[in-house]
Amino acid sequence: MPSKGAKFAGCTVALVTPFRDGAVDEPALRSLVDWHIEQGTPTISPVGTTGESPTLAHDEHERVIAAVVEQVAGRAQVMAGTGSNATSEAVRLTRFAARAGANAALVVTPYYNRPTQEGMYAHYARIAESVDLPLVLYNVPVRTGRNLEPETVERLARVGRIVAIKEAAGSLDQVSDLVSRCPDLTVLSGDDSLTLPMMSVGAEGVVSVVANLVPRDVMDLITAMAQGDLTAARARHAALFPLCRDLLGAAPNPIPIKTAMALLGRGNGELRLPLDPPGEALRQRLSQTLKRYGLLSD
Repeated sequence: MPSKGAKFAGCTVALVTPFRDGAVDEPALRSLVDWHIEQGTPTISPVGTTGESPTLAHDEHERVIAAVVEQVAGRAQVMAGTGSNATSEAVRLTRFAARAGANAALVVTPYYNRPTQEGMYAHYARIAESVDLPLVLYNVPVRTGRNLEPETVERLARVGRIVAIKEAAGSLDQVSDLVSRCPDLTVLSGDDSLTLPMMSVGAEGVVSVVANLVPRDVMDLITAMAQGDLTAARARHAALFPLCRDLLGAAPNPIPIKTAMALLGRGNGELRLPLDPPGEALRQRLSQTLKRYGLLSD
């Protein structure tokens, strides 16, 4: 029997937010959406961490969601980032995403204020009861300071509108525990380099940073795993791994992915403080990684 969030299985791209001269570059954003439609990316997730949501003003955050939904025009699914460390703000953003026409909301656990497990349960339950939209939990303790424990996820999985979790704790034991406790919940990898091992224990896809560059290759990996073709999946994983490692480990996300896109002529790489432009050493490292993958010529 399919899991509750089965329609969000597969590849979701964690979309970057392009800037120009300090402002959101909406024409470039719409162009990125069209490129993903051409590539066949099934789900697009704007204004998550990769989309630099921490430095977007509230009106910018809403405008990016609305622009992506408008440009997608039903050709793919939109999983809008709507999380906050204030429950009232998360409710407001999620309600906006629903009105704009998003297909789901990706809601990160509250950050910085470090709530208890009971506080996180109440946070998500309040959002779910306030908005008629499928919700995807997002657990990334290295950024938020708190782990959403499997026991809490098990309770949340009983809430009808909560259909999936983006799991980025980096623990296969935790993924195995989630899959065992929550067989109806769709588990998605939040770490590109762990997509294959997470799918081997029951995850059903990934919310991917690397898909900003090579969505078809990410989809090939997922398809091979879903079809039980481990030889093909391992080969694709081995090819993707250096790209995943450098795009997520060489500097804080999204500095490397935006730099890589600029090196490929797909944007200007502009970031917002406190994220700073890459130094020459990082640019050279990423350039070599792209050349080895075959994306950039000598």
